[in-house]
Amino acid sequence: MTRLAHVSDLHFGTVKPVLAAGLLDSLNRLQPDLVVVSGDLTQRARSRQYRAAREYLDQIPFPKIVVPGNHDVPLYHVYNRFFHPLRNYKRYITTDLAPMYQDDKVAVLGINTARSFTRKDGRLSVSQIRLVYQRFCGLPPDVFRVLVTHHPFLSPPEGPKRVVGRAERALQYLEKCRLGLVLSGHYHMSYADGSHAAYRALQSSVLVVQAGTATSRRVRKERNAFNFIQRTEGKVVLDVHMWDGGAFAPARREIFQRNGRKRWEKRENTAIPPGLRYTGDI
Repeated sequence: MTRLAHVSDLHFGTVKPVLAAGLLDSLNRLQPDLVVVSGDLTQRARSRQYRAAREYLDQIPFPKIVVPGNHDVPLYHVYNRFFHPLRNYKRYITTDLAPMYQDDKVAVLGINTARSFTRKDGRLSVSQIRLVYQRFCGLPPDVFRVLVTHHPFLSPPEGPKRVVGRAERALQYLEKCRLGLVLSGHYHMSYADGSHAAYRALQSSVLVVQAGTATSRRVRKERNAFNFIQRTEGKVVLDVHMWDGGAFAPARREIFQRNGRKRWEKRENTAIPPGLRYTGDI
């Protein structure tokens, strides 16, 4: 079994300390194999915000994959935005813009989709798609492949309709490498579905999971949240943990399985009653 904690849109500069502490408590309780942080660590890419993000990440005692988001590129400092867009990110977080974690069960690769020339939208370059192809295609067939980006491959039903640039091209190319799961954030809304829901040309499907904002006061249509994902052979269990006013608690469980056409189908969608606690084990 592989256990992933999927955290997104921390937005240091707008963080509520009680949420940050609650997230650490939940991660320590859940004991994930890997923590995935899918971008927007800061609100305005300022040094003090990056220092706070770095100090916070250092408190998470588990392996981590981190990618930047559009808020991690300077907005108002025009020179840095276009000539040194991720200088502070590289200084305080990591110089690796394609970080990878791998064990005998899972391979997780992060890719930067933030761009200087657009304020909110993101994009995959052709060279990045080729890099993912090279990293994933040579892996053993039983290794579950996970791609991490900030900008999503699917839009939430009640959210904006913009997805990462070259999304369909990337999925068509990467389905040859048995890509299984994509983790993203950006819209501060939790959502999951198979990629075939929007991309009809795909022969198989990739499970696309988006996370809400974990620690920022900049919430939209849902409470602060993060995802806890457990994967066994042919099945992915997604538990969405939401803030209940005093702690992060399981609020929704969705179970996905591949059908005979190699497409992810939602086999269960359960709302967890308020106040109910469970360990999250399958």
